[in-house]
Amino acid sequence: MEDNQLFPVFIKLETIHTLLVGAGPVGLEKLNAILQNSPDANVTVIGLEVLPELNKLANQYERVTVLKREFNVSDLDGVDLVVAATNNDDLNQQIRLEADRRNLLVNFADKPDLCNFYLGSIVKKGDLKIAISTNGKSPTIAKRIKEVLNDSLPDEINDTLQNMQALRNTLNGDFASKVKKLNAVTASLVETNGEKSRPKLKWLIWLAIVFSFAIVVTAFWHKEPQFQTYLTELHPTFYWFLIGGFIFAMIDGAIGMSYGVTSTSFSIAMGVPPASASMGVHLSEILSNGIAGWMHYRFGNVNWKLFKLLLIPGIIGAVTGAYLLSSLEHYSHYTKPVVSLYTLILGLVILSKAYKVSRKNTIKQSKIKKISILGLFGGFIDAVGGGGWGSIVLSSLIAGGRNARTSLGTVKITRFFIALMSSLTFITMLNGAHWEAVAGLVIGSALASPIAAKVSNRISVKTIMVSVGILVVLVSLRSIIKFILELV
Repeated sequence: MEDNQLFPVFIKLETIHTLLVGAGPVGLEKLNAILQNSPDANVTVIGLEVLPELNKLANQYERVTVLKREFNVSDLDGVDLVVAATNNDDLNQQIRLEADRRNLLVNFADKPDLCNFYLGSIVKKGDLKIAISTNGKSPTIAKRIKEVLNDSLPDEINDTLQNMQALRNTLNGDFASKVKKLNAVTASLVETNGEKSRPKLKWLIWLAIVFSFAIVVTAFWHKEPQFQTYLTELHPTFYWFLIGGFIFAMIDGAIGMSYGVTSTSFSIAMGVPPASASMGVHLSEILSNGIAGWMHYRFGNVNWKLFKLLLIPGIIGAVTGAYLLSSLEHYSHYTKPVVSLYTLILGLVILSKAYKVSRKNTIKQSKIKKISILGLFGGFIDAVGGGGWGSIVLSSLIAGGRNARTSLGTVKITRFFIALMSSLTFITMLNGAHWEAVAGLVIGSALASPIAAKVSNRISVKTIMVSVGILVVLVSLRSIIKFILELV
């Protein structure tokens, strides 16, 4: 079996002239990759049709020139490096032939056989840069490895790198002694074995899920005699919520949001008051998010540093919101349209995000910093509106430049604890519950959770988000219109 024989190099693009042929979506992707790694790169872009997004990006850099015209062979004169981002096979062959005559290195998008160098996936943490190559076999694998390294390497690694440079400059002696001292200092970077802590953490998560669910059931058993009766007599409405809970959890598992808003909209449309609807949603999320969080943990999709930053503020916000909403339960006739307005806004937000998904925004955004404030706000809004943790927190994390896969897993497992505390607050404050809605959502969402976690990467996110957004908007409008007609 032939090994990867590519020779890795890091090029100072600011010292040479790069030609990019093609100014469409692929050209935009290549230009963005070049400028992210080398903002001072000297690049000329040539394309008969130029995307407005590419023009906008190029205008931000003084050394990038965009020429809206056809490629000429003379464009290769004075060039040191060529990147071809076209789907014109004849043009690609011409570029390769002429580049060979001039001894130029050239890369072709999605044409590994024509390339004499590849653009690998890049992991960047300050001055630390790691290039990943699969020898042109699978860019998708390179992308996944990039995501793993991005999440595994802390941002503070750059501070460590700077400190190491300062330490290196103070060392005396020969090369061997310097290496020995530096190796001793950096040994701690590889001593921590995350796998050793996984078994203990695994049992901790399982015990938390089992005991918390048992606590909730016990609390209901002693507080609500109707709950005991309900266990032996199923209302027909139960089956509607069972189906709804399953569908909403599947959707949530695929896109990481919308379970709360869809379940709340559905519950209110079925006549359940806002506080009881939010309680039913959060009770169902204890088990479903516990299972989903466990599955994401097994898949390695949890960022534990992010988990710690979200947990406590999220719980505080959720308990506060649940207390406030429960206190206004007697005014449910007036709070219902307010919650419906909130779900309507969230539906529009989901639709807007679906639109952004359809347009690949390749310009990297800086990571969101105020995680604790985001968790506090997300927890409060989630409890008051019966949903929004995913829509607010997850979307903000992803929009802020964090890895989508680990953000989804972290938000899921954090949601378990937030749903638990919200539910206990609702149980303490409310005098009754719509058991048919609660049980249906609990069982339906629990059945869907392990399946949803596995299929989350196999479903068209855009299609689901559009469908959910339209559904939530229509249901919310129905409740608002109904309230207005009652006033008239």
